[in-house]
Amino acid sequence: MSTATIGKKIPDLELTITGDKTIRLTDFLGKPVVLYFYPKASTPGCTQEGLDFKESIAKFRRQSAVILGASRDKIKAQENFKAKQGFPFELISDPEEALCKAFDVIKMKNMYGKQVLGIERSTFLIDSDGILRQEWRKVKVKGHVDEVLEAVKALKKS
Repeated sequence: MSTATIGKKIPDLELTITGDKTIRLTDFLGKPVVLYFYPKASTPGCTQEGLDFKESIAKFRRQSAVILGASRDKIKAQENFKAKQGFPFELISDPEEALCKAFDVIKMKNMYGKQVLGIERSTFLIDSDGILRQEWRKVKVKGHVDEVLEAVKALKKS
């Protein structure tokens, strides 16, 4: 399987999203896509990141951008997370880690003094032609959404 690389077309995988639908990232050709990965639904940092995207959704939509959140959580956990927080965008369920591996976001992390494999909070900006244009890794939640929005605006201008 190919790995997402800046300047190249993204891998075209079949994905399960909230609303019990199946999509491919190529379904969004013609619009920029913000794909953000978070470690676990309904945890404090992941909730705040989702709420930050929710708060700025109108600004992203003015740029015709689509926002998709992704984690290894099963679809039921994603559905509950989306409903509880009122997210106006879809969440991807990736328990088999196909999407996570394609974007190389599974990393060794320290969890309560133990080494565990988990999602490294990351965001990817895909242009309207399906080309990966920018990536943010080891994301700190505070201020991140504003930075991504600026990158979307810059992409629209270029």
